[in-house]
Amino acid sequence: MSFNEDVFEIVRLIPKGRVTSYGAIAKYLSDARVSRRIGWALNKSFTVTPDVPAHRVVNRLGLLSGALHFPTERSMADELREESVQVIEGQVVEFDKCFWDPMTEL
Repeated sequence: MSFNEDVFEIVRLIPKGRVTSYGAIAKYLSDARVSRRIGWALNKSFTVTPDVPAHRVVNRLGLLSGALHFPTERSMADELREESVQVIEGQVVEFDKCFWDPMTEL
């Protein structure tokens, strides 16, 4: 399986209403230094089947740092809000309560 496919499989496991970080995925994949590569992989996920809920991946502070890469008709913040994740000014509210850690959840 390719790196991108590994990322997609992990992201598909994030439950609705929860978020994780690029770094948490990178750490789960055994290399915390590849956080940026997680973002690059997710940029390629918009046309993948089955769907990859890339909107559930934010930066380590809960900021929607990847939001500018989302299609205008598919706002990252709107998708999170549809799953009952509060977002104010581009940041997940109560990030620590919504955080899903693949190291402990998988």
